[in-house]
Amino acid sequence: MDHAIIVAGGKGLRMGGEIPKQFLELQGLPILMHTINRFRDYSPKLDIILVLPVDQQEYWHELCKKHSFNVNVRIANGGDTRYQSVRNGLAMIADNESGVVGVHDGVRPLLTVDLIERCFAGARMYDMCIPVVPVVDTLYHIGEGNVQRADYRLVQTPQCFPLSVMRKAYNQPFSEAFTDDASVCSAFTDSESHIDGEPTNIKITRPVDMAFAEAILKGGLNKPVC
Repeated sequence: MDHAIIVAGGKGLRMGGEIPKQFLELQGLPILMHTINRFRDYSPKLDIILVLPVDQQEYWHELCKKHSFNVNVRIANGGDTRYQSVRNGLAMIADNESGVVGVHDGVRPLLTVDLIERCFAGARMYDMCIPVVPVVDTLYHIGEGNVQRADYRLVQTPQCFPLSVMRKAYNQPFSEAFTDDASVCSAFTDSESHIDGEPTNIKITRPVDMAFAEAILKGGLNKPVC
């Protein structure tokens, strides 16, 4: 069985409101529910683990009742860091389980099923599959030497790995260098793949992102190009 760990521990301080950003509504549905729906659309059999801070879990259950949201997910407690949150999600998976694990930001609700499929498929061929998109803005380097924009990519999620790789990686001590799951797992992979992400697979962190997301959903701009 494959697994998805959806991490939703943000407080939404940059959004300027009291409601955590993962619970803000897009077209009448909380962001987090859009995200979960995409993974359930990918596979009805997928084991979805939602990582939420303890003090947000009651509110989440209230939202599920309000929106009649009955998608089956398991809840893990959020940690003080993303590393700890993902580790708590992994702890929900039985020791005798196998398969691929995809870790995704709860506030990236605009990904397509096509992207999820490609990420999980890549992790079955390699030890790590990461979606990336080109840098389109000019980079300004403060320091010596030149920076070539073509040499850089913006990293997205879901980031997918065989469960065996994830278990090894998340048994190591925490480091400040762990900025995402790829940085945690990089020392435990024999091969990796970087696939094309999606420009519309944005992480919602600011009010302008909400407006952009509304426009994308309304216009169907996050449909995969055939």
